[in-house]
Amino acid sequence: MTTGLNNLVLLTDSYKVGHFRQYPKDTKTVYSYFESRGGMFPETVFFGLQYYLDRYLSMTVTQEMIEEAASYYNPHFGNEALFNRAGWEHIVKAHGGRLPVRIKAVPEGTVVPNSNVLMTIENTDPKCFWLTNYLETLLVQVWYGTTVATQSREMKKLIARFLSKTGDPALIDFKLHDFGFRGVSSVESAAVGGCAHLVNFMGTDTVAALVMAREHYGCDIAGFSIPASEHSTITAYEQHGEVEAFANMIEQYGDNPLYACVSDSYDIYRACRDLWGTQLRDKVLSAKGTLVIRPDSGIPHEVVVKVLQILGEKFGYSLNDKGFKVLNPKVRVIQGDGIDYEETRKILTEMERDGWSADNVAFGMGGGLLQKLHRDTQKFAFKCSQAVIGKRAVDVFKCPVTDNCKTSKAGRLSLVPTKDIHGNPTVETVKGSEPDDLLVTVYENGEILKRWTLSEIRERAAL
Repeated sequence: MTTGLNNLVLLTDSYKVGHFRQYPKDTKTVYSYFESRGGMFPETVFFGLQYYLDRYLSMTVTQEMIEEAASYYNPHFGNEALFNRAGWEHIVKAHGGRLPVRIKAVPEGTVVPNSNVLMTIENTDPKCFWLTNYLETLLVQVWYGTTVATQSREMKKLIARFLSKTGDPALIDFKLHDFGFRGVSSVESAAVGGCAHLVNFMGTDTVAALVMAREHYGCDIAGFSIPASEHSTITAYEQHGEVEAFANMIEQYGDNPLYACVSDSYDIYRACRDLWGTQLRDKVLSAKGTLVIRPDSGIPHEVVVKVLQILGEKFGYSLNDKGFKVLNPKVRVIQGDGIDYEETRKILTEMERDGWSADNVAFGMGGGLLQKLHRDTQKFAFKCSQAVIGKRAVDVFKCPVTDNCKTSKAGRLSLVPTKDIHGNPTVETVKGSEPDDLLVTVYENGEILKRWTLSEIRERAAL
């Protein structure tokens, strides 16, 4: 019986397989670290390592896995000597197949300024010095959950800023909804990225994220959604029956606190003015719940403001204590097309200019939330910073003359509390082992030693 992608020995880059022969003679320890070297945002929210420890590094390596790996690597390279069979068999015999490494990491949810250590890893068995960077391929994938959590939090900061100026900041938790499941490359991406978003918000349609949060982060139900239509359920009535389709939404879901209906199948402005705002106005107002109208095409910051103007004329509005217009509580808007950080800023800016409170709108984000990012969005890197060779600890680093931004850190690293120039609490990397080090040993010799709940992570990442 083979294990395929459940075989830890196979979950690395090809070129790493032969690295056991490349380190200096008598190398005993390889110590590496993970950081964001910069990028789109000035700080990151560390998230996702716990899943990778659960899913992959908790595997027990077996002789069967080694044989299967050999059946790939030997013909792949055309040279049996490139696969470290003896090294993996040592792990099976001496460690029962458990990985002899130690991983320290900042607690998940911690907000860390760029260019600081987030995680370190080193081997605990001198015969397994080669294992540290063999695991880089898997561990660096933490970039994804961290980047999604970081971008989601930056969106939260942006929306919260406009809510503070024009409306009610208490509404923030449901202002950005995850529509990203179909837009990612895999179910695993949906789970990791979707759960990363739930660090900051409570709204999601990515069911895989709920599973991730329950199974790996101790949260029974991490996010919530509402009944909503799609174009197929509206256009099935044909254009002449669009008002009937809308009426059916009220009939089916009007008692729900919130229900959403895509309304741009033909003419979003006519739908808001003549259908929702005239023919169905009384039904909308008499329903117990709030109708959330969803535009889904056009230039978002233009469409949203025009839709608000029409709905304000048809359903009325009031002025809040900050002097901004708030629609009749039976009607709201969600913009779920073309949303990214910049477009959200434009929408909220145009709304503010036109006197509309940010209370009136929520945002749905799909590919822009979970897919339109990559490892270099925050310039993540995993580098060796120390090796023990014989009895000597050697600082290891790179310093390319062609790119100062790629200079890496040297030595053993700690992350310690400090203050920025304004006296605000922050953290920074220092060389050596410090008593107030924020890095916690989360994994050692095959055992996960520390787990974080989503509740704890949310508390750390809170604005």
